[in-house]
Amino acid sequence: MSRVHIQGLQIRYGDVEVIPQLDLDVQPGEFLVLLGPSGCGKSTLLHSIAGLNAISGGRIDIGGQDMTHAEPSARGVGMVFQSYALYPHLSVRDNLGFPLRMAGMARPQIAERVAKAAAMLQLEALLDRRPGQLSGGQRQRVAIGRALVREAQVLLLDEPLSNLDAKLRAELRRELKLLHAQLRNTMIYVTHDQVEAMTLATRIVVMNQGRIEQIGTPAQVYDTPATRHVAAFVGSPTINLVDGSVRGERFEAPGLAWPLAVGDAPALTLGVRPEDLIVAPGQPLQGTVELVEPLGSQHLLWIAGAGRRWCALLPGPAQVGLGDGVRFGLPAQRLHAFGPDGRRVPLVGEHAAPAVLA
Repeated sequence: MSRVHIQGLQIRYGDVEVIPQLDLDVQPGEFLVLLGPSGCGKSTLLHSIAGLNAISGGRIDIGGQDMTHAEPSARGVGMVFQSYALYPHLSVRDNLGFPLRMAGMARPQIAERVAKAAAMLQLEALLDRRPGQLSGGQRQRVAIGRALVREAQVLLLDEPLSNLDAKLRAELRRELKLLHAQLRNTMIYVTHDQVEAMTLATRIVVMNQGRIEQIGTPAQVYDTPATRHVAAFVGSPTINLVDGSVRGERFEAPGLAWPLAVGDAPALTLGVRPEDLIVAPGQPLQGTVELVEPLGSQHLLWIAGAGRRWCALLPGPAQVGLGDGVRFGLPAQRLHAFGPDGRRVPLVGEHAAPAVLA
């Protein structure tokens, strides 16, 4: 297992600053997920660790050694790309063994490592097939296996599941998590899919415009988003956000006034996640059902009221229909508040959010 330590990393392409300055410490054996929208710099960061990008400043240590300007082959990392990048004319066996042949390894050792990786990824029955004879999930397992045969202490995965359908993605997510539990090597995984991030990561790094907005466990990032961007990006359906102000411990926005235990603030954004919105008789706010989205064991209720549209995630089948009136309220212990700079504003009695590094 290897630690990856990044200090003061800067990436520029001409006059364009992709990563202004970034520090990151990946612990040995960790499954770290870089999460963010397209163009936020997450793949650029991963490729820089792999040595595929020239860096403009800073330092990258892998396993305690300075690898800032080392060749990719000298870094001791394995890379899995979004595209499978398999050789179509080679069998699965030869695709798996290709990087070892290029490194000059003896045939008996190559055969041993290929067999070990194939068993781990359930590819034994496919070793003599070519990529064109495989499903998308099987091809992606071969691509992962090609990284595993190098027995690299650090595995870098760049959106490896994005080309698969929903069922295969769920299956391979489970396989990746089981694989990490078995190998215990350091994995750094890039995705824009929050479900992948929440299910795979020991820690999530949420990125935005080349900067780290928050680092924390999946529970920390979801339950205590450090910035408005994190709150809006993590969670599906997205969080309800209301812009207003606070006077005399009361949050005020057009059509809404609500008690809030925070000092006076000329501008404040209040957030409540759909599953936390209280929809029940006797609640102080009144609304009208605009849309019902059945989800099987749950349903989404879109409510027009208190000056805006609200989304509620509720268990079971819907008990109301379009145009019905409902009562709803905000949960005192599950509210999120963000200041004009987008950063979290602690409510009374609230613990501090995990690190904000933007």
